[in-house]
Amino acid sequence: MLAITSLLNPHSADRINRIIKSLETEFGLDDVQATPDPHLTYQLAGVRKLSLLKKVLRDVARTTKPFTAFTTGLGLFPGPNPVIYIPVLRSDALNQLHHRIRTATAPLCLRTDKFSGPDCWLPHISLALHDTTPELLGPVLQYLNQQTFNMRLLINNITILRQQEELFVQEKCFTFEGHKRETAPDLFQQLA
Repeated sequence: MLAITSLLNPHSADRINRIIKSLETEFGLDDVQATPDPHLTYQLAGVRKLSLLKKVLRDVARTTKPFTAFTTGLGLFPGPNPVIYIPVLRSDALNQLHHRIRTATAPLCLRTDKFSGPDCWLPHISLALHDTTPELLGPVLQYLNQQTFNMRLLINNITILRQQEELFVQEKCFTFEGHKRETAPDLFQQLA
């Protein structure tokens, strides 16, 4: 499976990595570090041809303008190994990008995860997963509750992450170019 994501800008990624590192220091939680780059995920997918996936995602990135997304609060996916995360608020721009990615990749996917559908998708930034326990939740949430999680994120890329042994590493990152395409027509209008 591949993860189709947006990596966080360096400032936001540094903040998330400091939080993740503090959870390792305080509670020994480090499984989330299997993906060293903080990100938000649009879709997990198995694909027929990686080269075609790269082409369609490059096309989406070329026609997408960078935009701002916001986070707030903390969230929890319950279970034997609860996931602790920071929710990313859904907006028109984020929903449109998610839809464009799903539409562009649908013909290429052998399978996708059930949580990337438009009705179930909950964009988030994971802080702890796989090595958590219900018993740790209280102390971890009490620790995290001492800070706020309101961030402004610049969404300016689509990045494919692939599993390589224990880690998820960058396969390819496509920077948004939609803002570049507008400058030429604007220039022509100004000259007319």
